[in-house]
Amino acid sequence: MFHEVEKQLLSLLKRSVTAVCGVSSLGHTPEHILDAVILEIPKEKSFGDLSCSIAMKLSASLRRKPHDIAAAIVEKLKVLSREAAGPALFKDIEIKGSGFINIFLADQVYQDLLRSVNEEKENFGKTEEGGSGRLLLEFVSANPTGALSIAHARQAAVGDALANVLGAVGYEVTREYYLNDEGNQIRILGRSIWLRYCEQKGETIDFPEDHYQGDYIGELAAELLADTAMRRKIDGMSGEVRDSFLMEYGTQRILAVIRRELDDFGVSFDVWYSQKVLGASGKVEEALKELEAKGYIYGSEGAVWFKSTAFGDDKDRVVRKSDGAYTYLTPDIAYHKDKFQRGFAHLVNIWGPDHHGYIPRMKAAIQALGHDKEAMDVIIVQLATLFRGGVPVPMSTRKGQYVTLTELLEEVGRDAGRFFFLMRKTDSHLDFDLELAKKQTSENPVYYVQYAHARISGILNSAPQGAAAQPDPALLRQEEEKDLMRVILEYPFCLLVCAKQLDPYSLTVYLQSLASSFHRFYDRHKVLSDDAALTAARLYLIRAVKIVLANGLKMLGVTAPERM
Repeated sequence: MFHEVEKQLLSLLKRSVTAVCGVSSLGHTPEHILDAVILEIPKEKSFGDLSCSIAMKLSASLRRKPHDIAAAIVEKLKVLSREAAGPALFKDIEIKGSGFINIFLADQVYQDLLRSVNEEKENFGKTEEGGSGRLLLEFVSANPTGALSIAHARQAAVGDALANVLGAVGYEVTREYYLNDEGNQIRILGRSIWLRYCEQKGETIDFPEDHYQGDYIGELAAELLADTAMRRKIDGMSGEVRDSFLMEYGTQRILAVIRRELDDFGVSFDVWYSQKVLGASGKVEEALKELEAKGYIYGSEGAVWFKSTAFGDDKDRVVRKSDGAYTYLTPDIAYHKDKFQRGFAHLVNIWGPDHHGYIPRMKAAIQALGHDKEAMDVIIVQLATLFRGGVPVPMSTRKGQYVTLTELLEEVGRDAGRFFFLMRKTDSHLDFDLELAKKQTSENPVYYVQYAHARISGILNSAPQGAAAQPDPALLRQEEEKDLMRVILEYPFCLLVCAKQLDPYSLTVYLQSLASSFHRFYDRHKVLSDDAALTAARLYLIRAVKIVLANGLKMLGVTAPERM
């Protein structure tokens, strides 16, 4: 319902801009100008409920001061609004600064907003206006060579929350995990298990530094030794057959751990895509043949190269080495070609910071395959550092001495884990305070938000039967009540911002703001009172707050408790 109000306002604004451009030297309105007509939430409530900066963007084209352009747009907007059928959408419009058009919505809009929330419930904030088509979101995709690290956990939280947001604004989202189950890392995994196996049989082993050092390798070896039938089987195998068996055994055992960790974290995937299956399908060779047919493959120095510089990469890339082996890039090219062949119009990849330099070559690859480079977005999620008592927790991935996702969940729980991983922008390093995440006080952001939801549940449960009947939102005139409605208004915009930025971070900020506004309202005003009409209106208001809190927490994969 609220999105209809937004659409009406945007329509009036675009018509006003068109009229102003029509009488200018341009004589028409360029399409990119109309696309730039958007509504935003001002940072300060004194700047109105909604704001539009189109006047500044028009200044160069119209060769007029932004303030004068804004005045012309506002004048036309008021005329069109008076001519429009239905109730007024705004009660005032101001021009601030160098030409910001600040809109103060009519009281009726806020009253309708509360009705919208209470009627739409879990669907409030959702829209089909933020995107369309099939979107493939690939995230985590950790090699099955060990349990998930904190870096993987942050990627999991970001990816899952982002998938929820993108689905809420109109995309048909598929979650995918790319399983790198072949190649050098898997060979090292199998070899690591074999060496620990031999070691536990009493042999003296010089364990290489570049092999997997974690205790879990020894545990896998001990499992094999403890199984008499398995031990006989392994001891009877030739070297190549044995290595292949141990690679598969280790991969499957560790993959089971990864699946369980993600399940405990509330993260599920629609597709687990195997690189080994991709390699056996012939699709890697098909991708290279297509690139060769288009003139983007050439031989040099005994190797085969992809002419990625034709699409802006800083240098061409080897796809087949002189020994005939593929580079890491080659199956990735085939994998992305397959994504498009499966009918996905837009690809979103979530990668770690060590993959930043990989973006230009993958952008080049999809362009060489005939796709727009904008059809793929890559999100780089920066690393996280755990702090306990203000001191960083030491971690060494190579040595296997790192806090796993399972250990983190055992210490702080799923809700705090997910919320804390999302409390910084994805392109910013995250400091994760373990002590703060465990606090049951308002200092803990996730507790603060959940407590607001639980507090409202308690009030609603305490209300006399029938107290909320026939509410009149027009009775909500206190400043704190108006502030709460303004923050509720921001929720649909927040979802669209998160989708546009491909980052769910803003939603954590929004939920804390909504919780803060509610706590401030409740500390100053009674909800249940002798005034039956006012009680009904306030119950209506806080029920709307509860719905939005629950909706936002659900987007983040965090529970909304009824009591705490």
